[in-house]
This record gives sequence, C-alpha cells and structure tokens, in this order.
Amino acid sequence: MERSVDKLARYILYAAAAVIILAICYLLRSVIVYILLAAVTALIGRPIMHGLGRIKIKGKSAPQWLLAIITIVLLALLLVGVVTQLVPVIYNIVMNISENFQNASGSSEFSDMVYNLEYWLVSTFPSLGPGFSLEDFIVDFGRKQFNMGSLTSIVGSVASAAGSLVVALFSIVFIGFFFLKDQDLFKKMVVSLVPDKDEQRTYETIGKVEGLLSRYFVGLILEVLCVAGLNILGLSLVAKMDFSTALGIGFMTGILNVIPYLGPWIGAAIGTVLGVVLKYSSAVAVGSDLNLLTVILVLVGIFVFTQMIDNFVLQPLIYSKSIKAHPLEIFIVLLIAGTLGGIIGMLVAIPAYTVARVIASVFLPNVKFIKRLIEA
Repeated sequence: MERSVDKLARYILYAAAAVIILAICYLLRSVIVYILLAAVTALIGRPIMHGLGRIKIKGKSAPQWLLAIITIVLLALLLVGVVTQLVPVIYNIVMNISENFQNASGSSEFSDMVYNLEYWLVSTFPSLGPGFSLEDFIVDFGRKQFNMGSLTSIVGSVASAAGSLVVALFSIVFIGFFFLKDQDLFKKMVVSLVPDKDEQRTYETIGKVEGLLSRYFVGLILEVLCVAGLNILGLSLVAKMDFSTALGIGFMTGILNVIPYLGPWIGAAIGTVLGVVLKYSSAVAVGSDLNLLTVILVLVGIFVFTQMIDNFVLQPLIYSKSIKAHPLEIFIVLLIAGTLGGIIGMLVAIPAYTVARVIASVFLPNVKFIKRLIEA
C-alpha cells in the first residue's frame, strides 16, 4: 500500500512538472501560436486539397507535396485578393471624406446636424461651457495625439510590427505546408506527449477534432462572405451607394461579424456612420434624394436584415451543424467566454469548446453530465 508521504511526493512532482511545462509554454508562446495558426490553415485548406486530389491525369493524382503547395498558393491568393481589393477602396473612402468634408460643412443640413449635436453635448455636459465647438475640440485633440513624437513612435511600431508579421507569415506557411503534406503530422506531435496506454484514444480524438474544426472554419469563411455579400447588395441596390464603396463597407462588416454578438453591432454602427458621413461630405451619392433620418433608417435596416439572415439561417447551420452542438449550448459557452475573456475569449470559445467536448466524450464517456450533453 502506498504511503501518504510517497503519495504527497508524487503530487509535488506532478505539480512541479506542470509548472515547468507552463513556464516553457509561456516562454515559447509565439512558437505555439504559429503552430496553432498553421494547424488552422491546414484545416481550412484540407477540403481544397481533397478536392484537388480527386483530379486525376492518366489515372494518377498529383503527389501530396504538390497538392499542399497548390492549396497554400490558392489560400494566399485569396488573402492577397481580398486585401488588394479592400485597401484601395478604404483609402478612396478616407480620401473622399477628407477632400470633401470642408465643402460639406457649408450645407445647411450638415450644419444643423453639427449644431444640434453641439447643443446636446453642452446641455448634457454643462462643464463644456456655452462656447464649446465640436470642430475646435476635434482639431485640438488631433494636435495633442498626433504630434511628431507620437508619429515617430507610430512609425517605429509599424516597422517593428511589419517585421514580426513577415516572420509570422513565413512560419505559418512553412509549418502549414508540412501539416497539409502529412495530415497525420500534428496528430503524431500530440500523441508523442501522452502515455502509451492513451495513444490510440488520443489519436482518434484528434481525428474527430480536426474534422469538426475543419468544417467550422470553412463555414466561418462562408459566413463572412455571405454577410459581406448581402450588405454589399443592400448598400448598392437599396442605399444607392456606388459599388466600390459598398464593397469596402460590406467586407468590413463581414470581417467584424466573426466576433460573436458584438461584431455585427460594431460593423453596423461603423457602416451607418460611414454612410452618413459619405452622404454629407458629397463624396459618394448615398440615397441622394433622402433626408438624414431616412438615410440612417435605410442603412440600419440593411444591416439589421443581414443580421437576421445570419442569426436565423447562417449561424445555426455553421455553429450547430459543424460542431454538432445545440444552439443554446453555444450561446452559453459564448456568454461565459465573453465574461471571462472579452472579445478574444469569444473568438476562441467555439474551437476551444469543440476540443474540450470531444476529449470529454472520448475519455469520460460514462460521466452522466457529459453523456447527456453529447446525446442532446
């Protein structure tokens, strides 16, 4: 029979080993993040690679290394295409607003809007004083925030971030290539860290997790494209916005939609503000024959309609079907993750919960709570 002293010593060793492992993970957190992002890239690219593998020439498909390279190139082209399409559009929006804002300030409706906003601020915050000017406040704030010292700091930060981004992208692409080429490589890496008696179950667990997460990430990309597409159509056809501007705002709302619950509201708010500013800066025709209130209602209506389609059609299909969980279950997980970790917590909540759910179903199948959860 094991003595209490021996048991205590064993627990102390386990605790010390756990602390050492956590310390190593913290020191190597950048490398771990690169590996995880490479694994996500491989999961997204796996359906593409499988589709390419079905193409046969003289009864033979291309070798795995070539399929992996083609898949990574296609994903890179997709990313570059989105960036190169969006950056000029966003730049043009900013330049149009900057060039035409001064002219807009002379319009009576715009002047009335600014005056009403200043009146509301002064009446709500009397400490501002009767001589408060919104224009002067914005100019003074800009001068304080964007002096030469801060500009130098920003340029240095951007240069440092650019260097880190290049290293990160190269690392992710390099590691992702091998994950795609040898689709069992990530499993082998994880299995090598577990005891021999748990190797088979761990191998099967990782296989299930990879399948679910692959469907989830691909579905998430489709959701972004669908939300962006609906908003682009609404902004161009209903709000009468020119297509290039609608493209920029639409994709912005689609990308922000990735953030559960908060993202759509942030995207809708930014999109509405941009639409109003573009209209009254004379930069872009946005419902040119409509007054301010009607323009706001039209823009909000477009974003709300898209969000309803997303909530009742897209999300149930993507979140519930892809990871095989009940919508209420997903909502509670996101709520807990948002409370504990904010936006970052909500972003990683569903993938992390998927992993935990599959591990529990394999290693703790007889626990009543887990059994009921999986059956539901």
